[in-house]
Amino acid sequence: MESLWTYDGQLAHGFERVLPSGRMQLLVNLHENVFRDYRLDGRLTHKTRGVVIQGAHTAPRVVDTACQRSICGVSFAPASASPFLGIPASALTGKVVDLSEIWGRDSPLLRERLLQAPTSAARLDVLEAALLARGRASEPRDAAVAIACSLLMGGASVRAVGVRLGLSPRRLIERFQAHVGVKPKLFARIARFQRVLASARGEMTWASLAGEYGFSDQAHLVREFRAFSGATPAAYRPRSDEDRNHVPLDERHFSSIRGGPPPGTLRQ
Repeated sequence: MESLWTYDGQLAHGFERVLPSGRMQLLVNLHENVFRDYRLDGRLTHKTRGVVIQGAHTAPRVVDTACQRSICGVSFAPASASPFLGIPASALTGKVVDLSEIWGRDSPLLRERLLQAPTSAARLDVLEAALLARGRASEPRDAAVAIACSLLMGGASVRAVGVRLGLSPRRLIERFQAHVGVKPKLFARIARFQRVLASARGEMTWASLAGEYGFSDQAHLVREFRAFSGATPAAYRPRSDEDRNHVPLDERHFSSIRGGPPPGTLRQ
């Protein structure tokens, strides 16, 4: 686990773009028993009940902030979620899945216990106890992949990581997909994007950031930025410095939000 957290409050904006981080999350909506996801053009694509596991995403998603009015969750460090799930991380990549599909009846029971918790601290205790109970019955995380993630987040090359861990490229990819959900090269790109976001708060220009983080030029950085954020660097306006992966959206850009998705894409 990387963190347990809880939040209560109403955000001023109705929708926001959530950027990929290479991490998985367990999310519980305590305001209403639902989560909604949208395409970048504002069309509803997916709806599920209010306890979900979010796999590693490789592209931005649009979410309804009403689902964050009262919410708690677990953010898993890269490669650390699989012991609590019992399935390969690759089965969840790019998806938001009803946790009952993995935990069965324990999923709705978790939400009930969280709703009964009298304080924020009590909510976190409930979450921690549920995870510890699941973790005791599972295999430990893959320590080598966890080390690989740490090295890649620090800027090491995929090749150097494989050599250090004594893993062939094929074996590194297999283990990475099983425990992280994406291939190591894609994870390294997302990790570099995250380092750029963290540095963008300072005085460095985008051109200097491109040089600092090994992009071939500023145009290369802009292409990567657009791929992972859905916008250019100049248009990037996060919710706050602490929430740099959440970008508020102007609802006027979402006049297409109406009705539902094509048949067969809703899950309730």
